[in-house]
Amino acid sequence: MSEPRADQLDGAIAPSENTALFGHEEAEAFLAAGYRSGKGHHAVLIEGPQGIGKATLAFRFANHVLSHPEPETAPSTMQAPDPTSLVSRQIAGGASHNLLHLTRPVDEKTQKIKSAITVDEVRRAGRFFGQTSGTGNWRIVIVDAADDLNRNAANAILKILEEPPKRSLFLVLTHAPGRLLPTIRSRCLPLALKPLNDAAMEQALGHLGIRPAEDTLPGVLKAARGSVSEAIKLINYGGADIVEAFESILAKEPAPARREAHKLADVLSGRDAETIYDFFTELVSRHVTAQARASALSGDLERAERLARLSSDLSERVTLAEAYNLDRKQTVLQILDDIRAA
Repeated sequence: MSEPRADQLDGAIAPSENTALFGHEEAEAFLAAGYRSGKGHHAVLIEGPQGIGKATLAFRFANHVLSHPEPETAPSTMQAPDPTSLVSRQIAGGASHNLLHLTRPVDEKTQKIKSAITVDEVRRAGRFFGQTSGTGNWRIVIVDAADDLNRNAANAILKILEEPPKRSLFLVLTHAPGRLLPTIRSRCLPLALKPLNDAAMEQALGHLGIRPAEDTLPGVLKAARGSVSEAIKLINYGGADIVEAFESILAKEPAPARREAHKLADVLSGRDAETIYDFFTELVSRHVTAQARASALSGDLERAERLARLSSDLSERVTLAEAYNLDRKQTVLQILDDIRAA
């Protein structure tokens, strides 16, 4: 078992170690059938919102391929990985010579997760293919997630996708396929995953041993919108309190709203608050986007345009604050002021 990454949520299981997947039976059947036919695509773009199981599906399919390296003799359905098998143990421990997981690296100086997948990470894929080219085994690269590729890294991945080595498989994950280079999308077979329904969410949370109180479960499921990671943040990280505080700030008069904004900013700028701060910035982005969409549908195009600009400005502000390590409390207060003003 590998050491948990700094960005792994408390209560979650690393996708490389997770033996259970809920709600994506059709996608599993599609991948298994395509592989057994011998006509499966060399690159699959697994699309869908964050936290619904894309990475778990990718590792599950990689396990299936590496456990059954000859497509014609592979089972017609994808079974749950056997945690006692050599393939599963190697994948879970990050020790498989036939699988490379490309994700945002850890900064050696700060020990924090970097903001992007760099070209140096993608070059690892080139070395990976070079080292394994003579073995005849499948070589699988999981790009997790392609949204995190910077431009140079995206162009480097594209070159490999254009001329894939034999018996290679790319499983490219994306939370927002529309933001990827069109040339990357065109080289991949799209496989869209939907948010989990309530039954699958309850199964997934039960598998993790996370059981919210019965009276809070409906609210958690609604707020999580089919994402297990969102549910974990709501339950284990105080996300539900952040949502309540944000809505209260928007509803109150300026003076009490300002007092509550300072309290919220103190929480979000505290030590080890990265997860809940990210939760807040995503919450803000969704809120502004939803307001812009509602304004457009109601015919208030001027307000819709103003909110669309605000959404872009807020995203840029968060990015700059992260890049230059600006004071997080002031960033939160400015974001709340701008939203109230809009």
